[in-house]
Amino acid sequence: MKIKTPMKGRVKRELDKRAPKLVETGKKTLILQGTKTSGTLNSVLSEIYHLKKGGAVRYTRKNDNIRPFESGDSDYVLLCCQYGSHSKKRPNNLVIGRMYDHHVYDLIEVGVENFKSIESFSYDKKIAPRVGSKPFIAFIGEGFENVDELKHLKEVLLYFLRGEVVENINLAGLDRVYVCTTISSNKVYLTHCALQLKKSGTVVPRMELVEGGPSMDLVVRRHRLPNEGLRKEAMKTAKDQPKKKVKNVSSDAIQGTIGKIYIPDQKVGELALPNKAKGVKRERREAKNKEANEHASKKQKEESE
Repeated sequence: MKIKTPMKGRVKRELDKRAPKLVETGKKTLILQGTKTSGTLNSVLSEIYHLKKGGAVRYTRKNDNIRPFESGDSDYVLLCCQYGSHSKKRPNNLVIGRMYDHHVYDLIEVGVENFKSIESFSYDKKIAPRVGSKPFIAFIGEGFENVDELKHLKEVLLYFLRGEVVENINLAGLDRVYVCTTISSNKVYLTHCALQLKKSGTVVPRMELVEGGPSMDLVVRRHRLPNEGLRKEAMKTAKDQPKKKVKNVSSDAIQGTIGKIYIPDQKVGELALPNKAKGVKRERREAKNKEANEHASKKQKEESE
């Protein structure tokens, strides 16, 4: 098959963005509904979409054939999703899954309890978090280190809530905090707070949290860890590239970095002086007088001969 290469630079840059990367900058989140959903779960999915606006896609139609734990990867190809469903056995059921290389990487199923929407909180809207801002994420409780289900939930929530990975961030842009607190061995209280910076008399401001919603209790029901082979493949990192040798630079244990600088020969005699000093004029006058005396003595010697 003939491989077509892009002719325009704009097309080439767009294809480079979609190409696989060793370090991923961020993924889109797909939010789906199951065969049956409750009003509470619809509100949860709507507010999750609002919090991840710009980094999520929401489908509002019901999906009958998608059952994450029962079906294979065929229903999830090209999707990295949050899936909501409601049944008598599992009310207000929320399934969070991650994808790798068009395969389901892992799944965790939680039940939503004691949900409070953003509208149920009253606070100054001037300090409301801005859409697209980077959040703080705080995990409180020993369960996130000791219980396997909560450790898995922490990893998934951190991956889901952190957004795009950046190297530098402006402190003024940090205006929200996700607080996850363990209530029991299988229940986590998740709340979203606005971050308010106040004067403290020092360079570091004093931070206050104002609960702005949504908030909910997440009860862990089922979870599926990634396959060992898929995990190893997903955890591969790029080999350290050898540093390119810099010419005329060496390192010493005592003196540190040592470099050689090559300067071309300078023709000092041809340099134009900006200011002619009196000493220069005197030297030229003396040289002129000396040349005249030598010429006179030479002429006198020739005449005597």
